[in-house]
Order: sequence, then C-alpha cells, then structure tokens
Amino acid sequence: MSDATTRPLVIIGSGPAGFTAAIYAARAGLEPTVIAGAFPNLPGGQLTTTTEIENFPGFPEGIAGSELMDRMRAQAERLGAKIVDDSVASIELTSRPFRIQLCDEAAPLAARAVILATGASALWLGAKGEELYKNRGVSACATCDGFFFRGVPVIVVGGGDAAMEEADYLSKLASHVTLVHRREGFRASKAMLDRVRNNPKITVLTCVAIDEVLGDGERMSGARLVSCRDGSTREISAKGLFVAIGHRPNTDLIKGQAELDERGYLVVTPGTSKTSIPGLFGAGDVCDPVYRQAITAAASGCRAAIDAERFLNEECREES
Repeated sequence: MSDATTRPLVIIGSGPAGFTAAIYAARAGLEPTVIAGAFPNLPGGQLTTTTEIENFPGFPEGIAGSELMDRMRAQAERLGAKIVDDSVASIELTSRPFRIQLCDEAAPLAARAVILATGASALWLGAKGEELYKNRGVSACATCDGFFFRGVPVIVVGGGDAAMEEADYLSKLASHVTLVHRREGFRASKAMLDRVRNNPKITVLTCVAIDEVLGDGERMSGARLVSCRDGSTREISAKGLFVAIGHRPNTDLIKGQAELDERGYLVVTPGTSKTSIPGLFGAGDVCDPVYRQAITAAASGCRAAIDAERFLNEECREES
C-alpha cells in the first residue's frame, strides 16, 4: 500500500480512551482515524450502557453515558478526527505499516501507528431477568453506581478479591449487603475475606446462586436464590445487584501478536502506553485490570496519543 494511502494513526475503539486519544491526536495534527465499532459491538464503549454518570469531572449535575460519549465524539470530529462506524475484522501487526481489515470494507486500512482502545467486557451471570434490569438495579461496577444505592439493600455476586472490595465499598453506602457465592471456598485473599466476614453490614451466603432477578419491569426489587446443594429456592429483597465475577479484555484481535498477560490484558510498559510491538499503543480498560473507570480510561487515551505522536515524530526524524 502506498504512502499516500497510509494513515498516520488509527485508533480502534470509541470509548473514553479512544475518543480522548483522538482529541489529542487531532490537535497534534496526526489526522487520526477512529474505528468506532458498529452494532452489536457497542460503538461508544461500555459507557453507553450507563444511564447516569456522577463521577466524571465537569458535570456537577451528572450526565448520561451516551451523551458523554456523543460529546466526546463531536469534539474529536470538530478537531479533525475521522470517525468510521465499522468494526475491525482483523489486524496484521507483523510488519509496518500495520494492516487493518474492516468488516464492511474490502480493502484494508494501513496505519503507521495504532492505539488499541477496545476496552474490557464485564462477565455476566446469564440469570433470568439480569438483562432486563441492567442499569435499573443490575450493575458491574460499585464505584460507578454505588452512589445510587444509598440506604437500600443490595446483593454482590462473586468470590474473588474484586467481589470483596465491591461488598466492602457498598457497605458504606447501602443499608445492607448480601454477598452471594456459588461455592464453599473463595478465591479472595484471606485478608479481604476476613474484612467482609467481620463487617456487620455484610451477610455472606455460600453454595448459592442467582436464579432470577426480580422486579416490576421497570426497577429491580430483589432476587430469587437457588441452593447449589439441593436446588431449593428463596427470595430476598434488594434494590441493586452487583455482578463481580470478572472482566474479559477485548484483545482477541491481537492474540498471538502482541504480549498479553495471563488474564489476556494488553501488556504496556509501566508509566507509558507502549506495548511489545513498536507503533502499537494501549489505552483504557484493554490494558487496565485494576481501575476500569471512565476518567482513568480518558487519561490513558491522552497518554497513548502523546506516545504515538512522539513515536511518529521520531520515526520521521530517522527517515529524513
């Protein structure tokens, strides 16, 4: 592919990380192309499924996740980023320029640098009613949504450190927390498990699973629990259900090409967005198994754009 058709920078992903990277890259004159995704691949990222965000700076009254992403997109476009509403079928990173095959285009794109900002997907239970009450009681992020459940009972599902942290955090807001785990043993560390078990506002139920999320069709009101021992069921009241059974980083595109950790997250050099492949940069939840917040994703998008700009400028100096 000739230099005339090779793009300086392609950003894959359109959440807070992707659009922030596009804003910074566009202001730096890199003419970024953002592959925003297409239904059902959540163009705009996971944030578009969040009804109200109250912890993103600059919005004292809160803002809907979809509106925030629409504003970020408009800002990136105004500054010169090109947005492509398509999904990536494959990417070839073994030589440069990188080649990116879109789902709806016959000819691949070529890019001198790529920022991967494809995020991570929460793992869900698959229980009846779970999909119906997502964002109407069902959540995968206590830090994001716990504020809305002050003074009411909630349920947390999971057995690892993440579930313990969610339960402990929510106990400071909710009237009571019921921690549900389908096994007798826990993956969580002893210190985290002890903290939860010693918290008077948390009840721990083991060998129990969520059979159905209950509600009136508009808001969640409780859950039906099923015993993993004998199949018996019972119902408990709760206004919120927080699923904390893990996330899956969206790195299938680059498996076998870039270095991933044991959980599948894109590995970046600490303090940077640089990956094992020169010219490939990571941003957002695809390389962040810890924080998974819109604001940290946006910050990492800024970092990735600056790293990409410096990489491309250095390459130009070496070629001249």
